[in-house]
Amino acid sequence: MAATASPTAGGMDGKPRTSSKSVKFLFGGLAGMGATVFVQPLDLVKNRMQLSGQGAKTREYKTSFHALASILRAEGGLRGVYTGLSAGLLRQATYTTTRLGIYTVLSERLTGADGTPPGFLLKVVLGMAAGATGAFVGTPADVALIRMTADGRLPANQRRGYTNVFNALNRIAREEGVPALWRGCIPTMARAVVVNAAQLASYFQCKQFLLDSGYFTDNISLHFCASMASSLVTTAASMPVDIVKTRIQNMRMIDGKPEHRNGLDVLAKVVRYEGFLSLWKGCTPYYARLGPHTVLTFIFLEQMNKAYKRLSLRG
Repeated sequence: MAATASPTAGGMDGKPRTSSKSVKFLFGGLAGMGATVFVQPLDLVKNRMQLSGQGAKTREYKTSFHALASILRAEGGLRGVYTGLSAGLLRQATYTTTRLGIYTVLSERLTGADGTPPGFLLKVVLGMAAGATGAFVGTPADVALIRMTADGRLPANQRRGYTNVFNALNRIAREEGVPALWRGCIPTMARAVVVNAAQLASYFQCKQFLLDSGYFTDNISLHFCASMASSLVTTAASMPVDIVKTRIQNMRMIDGKPEHRNGLDVLAKVVRYEGFLSLWKGCTPYYARLGPHTVLTFIFLEQMNKAYKRLSLRG
């Protein structure tokens, strides 16, 4: 494979060949937001499935398709399955902007002068660090997203009724205190560490492997195949942590006490009352959401980076 320019290398006019740090962060967020527009209904179904049958063997929804049909029928059709879209977009604008921006900048900084990319283990470490940082920044929007997508399953008198993400953030801070915006921050960061270690490292590793095979060139087909392979790894690794995050962020106070003490308490209750395999409850919509979201995010990101580089060279 031909060597690529280092992050600091310049063209004949002395201008940098790669995008600036601020553009790296901007493109990451825009790519994630663009992907979210397409997969928000799957995120809604995934969250409902993870909350379904909480604390019992019985479930509200038999399958993901049953959940989707129930939401379409009872909650306003297409508008209902896009509940929480504003929170999903803000989450991407904070979480994905931070994680992809940090990962890309650090990866470029550690790329050799001859264009040799960081090794696999270093990619894993970079992915974990980028994911944890992004998760902390994005937790408030994530809390709003979980609550907004869960609201429709509650009786009318128990619904929170947030009108949009900013209304949700304002009410959470006012009614429960500012720290409540970071409720579930630890499992959210733990999930992000797992997701990013698996997703970012496996994506770029798969991409490198496919390029080295000689059967692929750096185009959308390559990005699609690498993304789908990455999503399989990520789904299997991260679902138990994701269900912990979802339940902690959606939990209520009962007699002045939280439903769950911590993430380990959630895991123990799920295994005890719902069965071990319930840790992967909602696996179908999770992968159906993660796969396309990963594909679209990386395709958007790669195309924006390429377009920016072409414009930079022309300038």
